[in-house]
Parts: sequence; structure tokens; C-alpha cells
Amino acid sequence: MKQLNEFLIPFIGLKLGKHQFEYQISKEFFDHYEYDEFEDSKIVVHVVLEKKSSMLELTFKHKGTVHVPCDLTGEMFDLPVKGSTHVVVQFGDAYNDDNDELLILPHGEHQINVAQIIYEMIALSVPLKRVHPGVADGSLKSETLDKLNEILVTDVTEVKEEEDTDPRWDELKKLLTDK
Repeated sequence: MKQLNEFLIPFIGLKLGKHQFEYQISKEFFDHYEYDEFEDSKIVVHVVLEKKSSMLELTFKHKGTVHVPCDLTGEMFDLPVKGSTHVVVQFGDAYNDDNDELLILPHGEHQINVAQIIYEMIALSVPLKRVHPGVADGSLKSETLDKLNEILVTDVTEVKEEEDTDPRWDELKKLLTDK
């Protein structure tokens, strides 16, 4: 897979302290990962890189919307998403990203690719069940909901008792009402 160069942060020339980066995430970013769970996205990611003498600390925060279908009605809507994550970057003999909160880069590395971290953070912030907000408050108008409302049983008391009952049971029912 081709690297996304705009997500490479060269930290070798940065002074000690905090440095801020901002990324606009759109559908093309997720196309790179062949992730097609949503039609479009408008997400802003803020990254704060704190460079220390022996390690780096990265704080990621994202907020925006993804255009997804409702799981109940199939109607498309903009689902708000937000989240954050924190990653500590240390230096070692070999690259290791087994831990979600600790990334080990080889000695001599001069840049870090944050694209994978951003992708995972956003993908995990989207809820598994996506329900259009109009479903809960009743303001959504769709063919699916209209059809469901047509077949909805509104009054359970309309169920009629069978007229052909056993006469022995009728006599027993009279005993209950004679008290």
C-alpha cells in the first residue's frame, strides 16, 4: 500500500516541546484503506506532538461527521463522530506497533507516519448501530417507516375470542363471576 506523504511528520528538526498539526479527513483517505463503511466524511483531526529528549508523545483528537445509511430505515444521514487517543513513541531496535498506546520506532528514524493511527481512531469511533436521529423523535419521513406503520398492530384488544367455546368452560367461568 502506498504511503500517504501528507501524514508523515518529520520530527528530527523539531525543537523540544509541543507542536500542533491539523488534518482534514475526507472520503479519499478511507478509499486508500479500501474502507467503504460510509459514503463521505468531513472530519478534522488535531495532532499535538510533544517532543522530549528520549521519546515523543502524540495526542490525537477528531471531530466531524460521516455520511452513513441508517441501520433501521436505510436512509442516509450525517452521523457526528468524535474521539481521542494518546500514543507514546519510543526508540528501539526494530519497529513494533503491537501495543495501541506504545509505538517503537527503530533508532535513526526521522519521521513518523500517523495515517494508520488516524484511520483506526476514526473507524473505532463510529458506532456499530447507526440510527437516524429522526427515527427516535418521529420526524423522519421515509417509505420504509410508512410501510412499517401500516402493518403495525395498534390495538391488541381487538383480538376477538372464539365464539365456539366448550360449554363446560362457560359454566366454570360463571362460577368466577358469581362471587
